Amino acid sequence: MSKDRYESPLASRYASDFMLHLFSPDMRFQTWRRLWVALARAEHNLGLPISAEQVAELEAHVTDIDYETAAAREKEVRHDVMAHVYTYGKAAPSAAGIIHLGATSCYVTDNADLIIYREGLRYLRGELLAVVANLAKFADRYKATPTLGYTHYQPAQLVTVGKRATLWMQDFLADLEELDFVLSHMKFLGCRGTTGTEASFVDLFDGDGAKIDEMNRRIAAEFGFDQCFSVCGQTYPRKADSRILNCLSAIAQSCYRMANDIRLLQHDRQVEEPFEKNQIGSSAMAYKRNPMRSERICSLARYLMADAMNAPMTASVQWLERTLDDSANRRISMPEGFLCADAILRLAQNVTDGLHVNEKIVDRTCREYLPFIATENLMMEGVKRGGDRQELHEIIRTCSMAATAKMKEGEPCDLLARLAAEPAFGMTETEMEAVLDPKLYIGRCPEQVDVFLAQVRPLLTGASQDVPEINL
Repeated sequence: MSKDRYESPLASRYASDFMLHLFSPDMRFQTWRRLWVALARAEHNLGLPISAEQVAELEAHVTDIDYETAAAREKEVRHDVMAHVYTYGKAAPSAAGIIHLGATSCYVTDNADLIIYREGLRYLRGELLAVVANLAKFADRYKATPTLGYTHYQPAQLVTVGKRATLWMQDFLADLEELDFVLSHMKFLGCRGTTGTEASFVDLFDGDGAKIDEMNRRIAAEFGFDQCFSVCGQTYPRKADSRILNCLSAIAQSCYRMANDIRLLQHDRQVEEPFEKNQIGSSAMAYKRNPMRSERICSLARYLMADAMNAPMTASVQWLERTLDDSANRRISMPEGFLCADAILRLAQNVTDGLHVNEKIVDRTCREYLPFIATENLMMEGVKRGGDRQELHEIIRTCSMAATAKMKEGEPCDLLARLAAEPAFGMTETEMEAVLDPKLYIGRCPEQVDVFLAQVRPLLTGASQDVPEINL
C-alpha cells in the first residue's frame, strides 16, 4: 500500500472486505457491462438487428476490463461511460457497434448504483441481525439481574441488566423494519432515454410501446427487480438515495445510543466492552481501560448521520429532468455511507458479543441506593402498623435529605437508621432491612424480556454472520 497518498480510513481501517469489494471499480464496471449485455439481449429477443453472436461475445468479456485503455480514452473524451463503451468494443469487436444502443449514460450508472445499493442493504441487514442476536443472548442471560435504573442520568428505580438491553434491541428492530421497507420498495430505472421519454426506443421499435415496456421488464428481471419507476427524468429519482441514507443514519443513531450507554456504564465500572489481554488503554496511563470501541462507534455514527444530509440536499435541487451537480457528491456520500454503516455494525457486533457485566459492582450500586428506592414499601408497611401516610411521607422526605447530605460528605447511607429512630414507623432497622432484596423492586422486567425475546427469535432463525455472496 502506498504511503504517500491519502486513503479513506473507512477503506483502510474499518469496512469489511465484502463492502470494499462491492463498491470497487471492478464491481461497478463489470455491472455496467452486465447491463449492456442485458440491453443487447433484450433488444435481440425483441427483434432489433442484434445477433445472438454479438450478445454472446459481450457476455464473454464482462470481466476482462482493460483499465489502462479506459483511462486513456476518458482522458481524451472526458466521459467515463463512453470511455468504457470504447474499451468494451475493443474487447468485443463484433458487438462494438451495438453496445449502448438507444441508451444514455444513466442507463448503466444509475441502474448499477441501484443494484449495488440493494446488495449493500442486504448485507447490512445480516450484520444488523447479528447485533440483535448477540443482544438477545445477553438480555436472556441477565433478564433477572437487578441494576440501578437512571432517568436524567440520576439514580431512579431498579431495572434489570437484560431489560436495558431490550431497549437497545427495540431500536435496532425499528431499523430492521425501515431497512426491509426500503429493500422491498426499491425500483429499477430501466432504459428510459435522455429525458425519460424513451424517444430513442420509440424510433428503434417503430413506435411499439409494448415492446419498450417488455424490454424494460426483461432487463429489470435479469437483475432481480420486479418494478421500474413509473416515470423518471434522465436519472432515477434522487429521493431514493435519501431513503437509503436515512435508513443508514437510523442504524447509526441506534448504535450511538447503545454505545453511549455502554460508555456511561463503563465509567461506573458496571459494564465493560471487550478488552484484549495485551490491549493498551493509554500511552501515558497504563492502568486505563478505555471503552475505545464504543467511542469509535459514536465517532463513526456522527459522521454517518451528517453524511446522510447529502442526499436530501441533492434530491432537492434536481433541476427539471436532471442536473449533474449530483454526480460528484453521490460518488462520495453513497459509498462512504455504506462503508461507514458497515464499520459501525462490525464494531457493534464485536462489543455486544463480548459485553461483560461486573455483577458485584452492579449489586453494590443497587444496594447503595436501595434504601431510598424501598421507602415507598416501608411507608406502606408503616401504614399497616398504624402510621399516618402523610406523616410518614414527610418523615421519609426529611430523613432522605439528611441521609443524602451525609453521603455527599463521603459517609455511608444511614437512611434506615434514621427511619427506625422515628416512633411513627413502628419498625426496627432489622425489620426494615428485610425488605431490601433488589429482586423485589424490578417489577415485571424478567417477564418483559421473555415476552420481547419471544417476538424477536423468529427474526433470528437462520440468521448468520457469514459473508453472503454478492448477488447481481
